[in-house]
Amino acid sequence: MVLFEITQEDVLFLASPLTFDPSVVEIFVALSSGACLLIVPTSVKVLPSKLAAVLFSHHRVTILQATPTLLRRFGSQLIKSTVLSASTSLRVLALGGEAFPSLTVLKSWRGIDNKTQIFNIYGITEVSSWATFYRIPEQFLNSTLKSELPVPLGFPLLGTVVEVRDTNGFTIQEGRGQVFLGGRNRVCFLDDEMTVPLGMMRATGDLVMVKDGEIFFLGRKDSQIKRHGKRLNIELVQQVAEGLQQVESCAVTWYNQEKLILFLVSKNDLVKEYIFKELQKRLPSHAIPDELLLIDSLPFTSHGKIDVTELNKIYLNYLNLKSECKLNGKEELWGKLQYLWKSILNLSEDPLKVPDESLFLNSGGDSLKSIRLLNEIEKLVGTSVPGLLEIILSSSILEIYNHVLQTVFPDEDLVFSKNYATKRKFSDINQEETSGRSLHQKSVMTLSCDNELTAFTAVSRGSQILSLNTKFLTKLGLCSSAHSSELISQTNIQNVKSLNPSALTGKSKDPSHVAEVSEEGTYVIAAKKMELHVRWRSDTGKCVDASPLVVIPAVDKSSATVYIGSHSHRMMAVDLHSGKVKWEQILGDRIESSACVSKCGNFIVVGCYNGLVYVLRSNSGEKYWMFPTEDAVKSSATVDPTTGLLYIGSHDQHAYALDIYKKKCVWKLKCGGTVFSSPCLSLIPQHLYVATLGGHLLAINPATGNRVWKHSCGKPLFSSPRCCLQYVCIGCVDGNLLCFTHFGEQVWQFSTSEPIFSSPCASASEQEIFFGSHDCFIYCCNMKGHLQWKFETTSRVYATPFAFRYQEGNNGMLLAAASTDGKLWILESKSGRLQSVYELPGEVFSSPVIWESMLLIGCRNNYVYCLDLLGGYQI
Repeated sequence: MVLFEITQEDVLFLASPLTFDPSVVEIFVALSSGACLLIVPTSVKVLPSKLAAVLFSHHRVTILQATPTLLRRFGSQLIKSTVLSASTSLRVLALGGEAFPSLTVLKSWRGIDNKTQIFNIYGITEVSSWATFYRIPEQFLNSTLKSELPVPLGFPLLGTVVEVRDTNGFTIQEGRGQVFLGGRNRVCFLDDEMTVPLGMMRATGDLVMVKDGEIFFLGRKDSQIKRHGKRLNIELVQQVAEGLQQVESCAVTWYNQEKLILFLVSKNDLVKEYIFKELQKRLPSHAIPDELLLIDSLPFTSHGKIDVTELNKIYLNYLNLKSECKLNGKEELWGKLQYLWKSILNLSEDPLKVPDESLFLNSGGDSLKSIRLLNEIEKLVGTSVPGLLEIILSSSILEIYNHVLQTVFPDEDLVFSKNYATKRKFSDINQEETSGRSLHQKSVMTLSCDNELTAFTAVSRGSQILSLNTKFLTKLGLCSSAHSSELISQTNIQNVKSLNPSALTGKSKDPSHVAEVSEEGTYVIAAKKMELHVRWRSDTGKCVDASPLVVIPAVDKSSATVYIGSHSHRMMAVDLHSGKVKWEQILGDRIESSACVSKCGNFIVVGCYNGLVYVLRSNSGEKYWMFPTEDAVKSSATVDPTTGLLYIGSHDQHAYALDIYKKKCVWKLKCGGTVFSSPCLSLIPQHLYVATLGGHLLAINPATGNRVWKHSCGKPLFSSPRCCLQYVCIGCVDGNLLCFTHFGEQVWQFSTSEPIFSSPCASASEQEIFFGSHDCFIYCCNMKGHLQWKFETTSRVYATPFAFRYQEGNNGMLLAAASTDGKLWILESKSGRLQSVYELPGEVFSSPVIWESMLLIGCRNNYVYCLDLLGGYQI
């Protein structure tokens, strides 16, 4: 054979069984050149050390064609000391039938001064078995530099035609596509084919990249999977894992199309946590395996390829053995839970005990790491633990321990019971002592029913604008979750008078209540048109993760109020223009729920960590009613502008409809998972949408509490659903933004590379959806799910964006967004072009709210901020 310069002095090993097409090549290459063909019994082939001795000591094989898997069975030490040693008899090594090893791995296999010629051979059975070849240059093999460059497929053999076609079937010269192979003067008949046109091209199912005239193998079409919303070629995981120094060989399977399993043969005692850490450095988050299994050797088929069926059996046996594991007691459970917590969060070097109140997400965890922790805990206890993922995502390590304890040791006493989780009687709640203090009280109005109304406009996160109880409605031009022309104006925004420049000085008229700001915050980029300056800030005592609610009375807009709570248990009402605190009320625990205003305008409703939903008088903060749920309430309430009912979710897995005027619960519905996000109301059709950490999106009849439809997303939903006239959209921790009709039919999904905690925000025309992702981008999609633009920030985007219009021009819509590192971004909503950025002195999980030319937002440095947008902008 000319390619390998084979003579009658050569010895070829018949590595392939007669049922595998490369055997034909081996047989006829030997016959055509007069070389010796070595045939070895199967009993010898299955013993790597014995086979190596037969091939390279006794018979001095010079030509070896094999799959990379077959070569790996020798083990890296034997390959280096015998197969590819300096004194080896092997003159030519041709690897084919599978993805070629990386150059780094290949170089690690070669002994010093080895002279074996190494070839990458590629082809398919339908076209002569071999179709292309590439000889690895000697300088590549001898280089000491680490190389991650893939090896090209090389050049077509005589009479072979190679084409790369895109998804539309067109031949391409650059980019990604599928390989098609054929021959000008030969044909191959498949199955029942009776006639085949000369020169027919066969699809290989292999995906490649064409770059600078060279073709690089990417993987098989059937090796591509969709995981966490992203396309992944599982061969990439195998190549990266194999490049680790401690890994002898490995294989990856997509078990039951739901779990990515990495099987490893180790060179030494391997620590799983170390491998996971190394993979996290080298792979994107959606490519990190769910589980890692150490095995003695890789199983392979008679054709010398990885036996995936056998690997799946190994994993199934592992699961069965895992289910038989038993812990010795609850003390061992606590110790091992601490170990898993620290190892998965990369805290393994920290000798200190994990504090009981530690929260997984606040300690550096994310949705993918939480799934790993879930898998490891269930493996540890040998059984599935229902509801565990939600507990991991929302509760402390001690609460996780107690939850597992109840499943594994149901007869054991709990170390800790959540005092807010015990359901209390209504009569007990109403006798709770009022601990708040009013700093600016007006006369308290007695309201026995829904007949005393205040006309107002309420503005909340995600451009949600609600105007009630007046025929004269402010012309906002922004979408809302409720669709009724009688309630909400959706006409074009008209210019209103600019604020008095003297009011934009950033100083409070009442310095006793508002700190003067001179150096707080750093202005990062000088925008051409807009500047942001702190107007006022108000100290809440602890972190502010809730988003502001702004309520503007129709009669006296100058008395607009900002309502917001914080981790200090404090609920505050702050004058919008001056920053003066009108009142504050101390609730029973931390507040992360954003406030909601009642239909009448006389009450503010907010959830609390102690499991209570508080109804406070909007003018004084006085407690009017407290409704108990059975767990923490982080969800924010939604008001029905037609009936006045309030809808809210709880960590007790229920959604509630509350009649605050009659002080009663109208209905409650078990939702199949913790309700973390806020319900969303659509009036046409009449649906209440509720999302859960169990991955369910439910459409509920708001009048009866009956479920209309349910969609299971498979992963937790932290994002709140958002309604438009036609659709409802929601983000998922698998990185997808999902869009449904109001009848439960999924219309499209848009994929990002990381979890989406941000809630969607619709433009005024409802033609665009804005949202953020943990991948540090702010996205704009149209209502067909197509990307319009994306803007890269400097940190994860947890908050919900806010769309608003500026005064100059007719098409000047802007978008305000916040990243967790404290930066506020002002973008052009049509193009995503940056207009301004401002940095607050703390992390931000609160969402921005804009009214007129003021931006309100909470910060983890304990303050709520009001910033003036200077440059002619306003909603």
